[in-house]
Amino acid sequence: MIDILKAYLLGGIICVIGQLLIDLTKLTPARIMVSFVVLGVILGFFGLYQPLVEWGGAGATVPLLGFGNTLAKGIFKAVDEKGLLGAFTGGVTASAAGITAAIVFGYIMAIISKPKIKS
Repeated sequence: MIDILKAYLLGGIICVIGQLLIDLTKLTPARIMVSFVVLGVILGFFGLYQPLVEWGGAGATVPLLGFGNTLAKGIFKAVDEKGLLGAFTGGVTASAAGITAAIVFGYIMAIISKPKIKS
């Protein structure tokens, strides 16, 4: 139960930061999302994101910061195994399951729901 609360708290803090950026700056949501992924890569590179993952679990791995961290970890692993080529393939390989799940579930929801064009 405490793990669920930690995940909820950390994920909520990340969402609050995103909402504050939307409300208090002129940044578009797309730029904020890209900034979160890049920040996740940077924090992962310096080893600062892993303590958050260990403390907050899914609250740290599910948001975009976690995606950036996964990309960084995949690149490091692939560079160790394959050299320079791993810098181009490692991130996609590490995040392939998440990307596939997003595509499959998005497709299923598109079939189930009845999307309407905005007027």
